[in-house]
Amino acid sequence: MSQTSRPNILIFMVDQLNGTLFPDGPADWLHAPNLKALAARSTRFRNAYTASPLCAPGRASYMSGQLPSRTGVYDNAAEFASSIPTYAHHLRRAGYQTCLSGKMHFVGPDQLHGFEERLTTDIYPPDFGWTPDYRKPGERIDWWYHNMGSVTGSGVAEISNQMEYDDEVAYNATRKVYDLGRGHDDRPWCLTVSFTHPHDPYVARRKYWDLYEDCEHLLPEVGPMAYEEHDPHSKRIFDANDWRSFDITEDDVRRSRRAYFANISYLDDKIGEVMEALRGTRQEENTIILLVSDHGDMLGNRGLWFKMSFFEGSARVPMMIAAPQMAPARVDTPVSNIDVCPTLCDLAGVAIDEIAPWTDGESLVPLGQGGTRETPVAMEYAAEASYAPLVCLRQGRWKYTRCALDPDQLFDLETDPHELTNLAQDPAHAETLARFSAAADARWDLGRFDAEVRQSQARRWIVYEALRNGNYYPWDFQPLQKASERYMRNHMDLNVVEENARFPRGE
Repeated sequence: MSQTSRPNILIFMVDQLNGTLFPDGPADWLHAPNLKALAARSTRFRNAYTASPLCAPGRASYMSGQLPSRTGVYDNAAEFASSIPTYAHHLRRAGYQTCLSGKMHFVGPDQLHGFEERLTTDIYPPDFGWTPDYRKPGERIDWWYHNMGSVTGSGVAEISNQMEYDDEVAYNATRKVYDLGRGHDDRPWCLTVSFTHPHDPYVARRKYWDLYEDCEHLLPEVGPMAYEEHDPHSKRIFDANDWRSFDITEDDVRRSRRAYFANISYLDDKIGEVMEALRGTRQEENTIILLVSDHGDMLGNRGLWFKMSFFEGSARVPMMIAAPQMAPARVDTPVSNIDVCPTLCDLAGVAIDEIAPWTDGESLVPLGQGGTRETPVAMEYAAEASYAPLVCLRQGRWKYTRCALDPDQLFDLETDPHELTNLAQDPAHAETLARFSAAADARWDLGRFDAEVRQSQARRWIVYEALRNGNYYPWDFQPLQKASERYMRNHMDLNVVEENARFPRGE
């Protein structure tokens, strides 16, 4: 594929968007016209999953196509090594200009990971301060752990930390699309636009809040369960979220879910701004568009909130790809966001066999052409609210979860979509359990996995405590902006500046 014929790639990444709300594109009742228009022209993956239901591990896996046990990004403070190739590296090596506007929660001094340009700083810290500690099971680190205040404090706000961030992400992305459209750089481009919404806190602008006044979905399909009725890992999540310090009312739940839905509509507007720039600069026809999330949100189902769980609300994500090589249709085959890296390479004409050693994922292009695949989706979790790594396999109708500390879980998602009946002890399903147990044995050495996580945590605690003594040199990304090269300056020719900045010219 020649340089000039390579398609551009525009990626919209969102944060904590529950994939069950995207059964075939956005649910009908969601006010999301831009996402619905994108869905109509996309291959829509109904059963797409995160590699790990937490921001940094999920994102490092999505970018590299590798599970946390390979990347070493176990939690939100684990370093993403510069030596791990990402889709930004693969595409840049193939001649693409690569750019990021927004969040990626990179931890460590490398804040680019293959991106040639980054337009904003990140919204979360890039150092080791958020490191969990398996040596202290049950410890709550109050200054950064989630708590239920996001739920009790839900409602309307016209500005927040996260709105300020996503307004900036959309502004910079839109400006970049206009700049790309001017055509001063003839390389194909890959622009990743990564928003922090609809991640909690559950607050939304009034104009979006009002859209859901009569919404029929403000209560979860599965109501709260007594603490004693939950599985061991869910109890750990409740404890990590300090549930005993809060009295969650039905009104809290309604407000939180309403704000969450409202923020999907806010995101839809932001995505619409970028799409309008793409159309205005006549680049849409030659641009592949991908929408994906890093993980989901339980949204009060079973009484659980946020993520950190393999249950559907937390682990399932929306994924849609609009590309000429893939047909607009719904695909039910379980897939993973680790499949994004090889898929982007495939669509861009980068040889899959060349990147195969660096990814656990598979290209989704064949599925978008009516193909099939049997590979199980693997997930891992080894961060806060866990005391030992958890692993999961999703294949066909089945989901299997294992942790050295807990009884196995086996769910039939076809007959039990809300995962209320654990079949692991049911003799009628002993054969299925044995098959998944053997597959997990073949894939994971949980003792070794646990030891590697503990060693990583212990090292990072030492390094972080050392670096916070004395002068502190932050790793936060500082966007570079040369004021002396922007707009009109006296070393420039005004006629050239005006001509180069205009699109289209001569109309």
